[in-house]
Amino acid sequence: MDAVVRFRAAVCLLGRFPALAGVDLDVAAGEIVLLQGPNGAGKTTLLRACAGLVPVVDGEASVLGVDLVADRRPVRPLVGLLGHSTGLYDDLSVAENVRFWSRAGRSNRADADAALARLGLDGRLAGVPVAMLSAGQRRRTALAILVARRARLWLLDEPHAALDQGGRDLVDSLMADAVASDATVIFASHELDRARSVAHRTVTVAGGTVAGLLEEAPVV
Repeated sequence: MDAVVRFRAAVCLLGRFPALAGVDLDVAAGEIVLLQGPNGAGKTTLLRACAGLVPVVDGEASVLGVDLVADRRPVRPLVGLLGHSTGLYDDLSVAENVRFWSRAGRSNRADADAALARLGLDGRLAGVPVAMLSAGQRRRTALAILVARRARLWLLDEPHAALDQGGRDLVDSLMADAVASDATVIFASHELDRARSVAHRTVTVAGGTVAGLLEEAPVV
């Protein structure tokens, strides 16, 4: 399969600290890859580097054919990142946020409305300002934006956080749906029992490097 992500000895600095200290990683189209490792291992930086938000200062790195070392900006419209911060506008309603970010990602209102329905946000919550939402409802809204954008690469940082059991099950279903629609998923999680049941492969990140592979399985 074609490589969606290819890193070779990739280095990313946070200040002078090498948050990624020579990462080698390949991710094929259609994979769901779990990043595991302790806090501070470099998982979040790796996801942000794939999204073009952190510069790769040494080595090689490409995502969806974009050379991140030469110019990382073109990759940003092609990927969807769900980070610890949702990036939502508190003064806009749930529906307004999803529709706004969908337009910014060159999706249409139909995509936004379908995503609201998929996340169970098309009823009374649609008109509620984000400032009034619970943490789990904010997370669902951010996920709806990701679904609406139809990103080719999903980058999820602790996607099950703040969600109830139904929301966690929905996240797993969304990842499977994304791959069925020809997307690729990379996600970081500390909920390893759940995460490993969803992932095709598990990659260990430690000390800013990829330490090895666990439980490798073919992509189907």
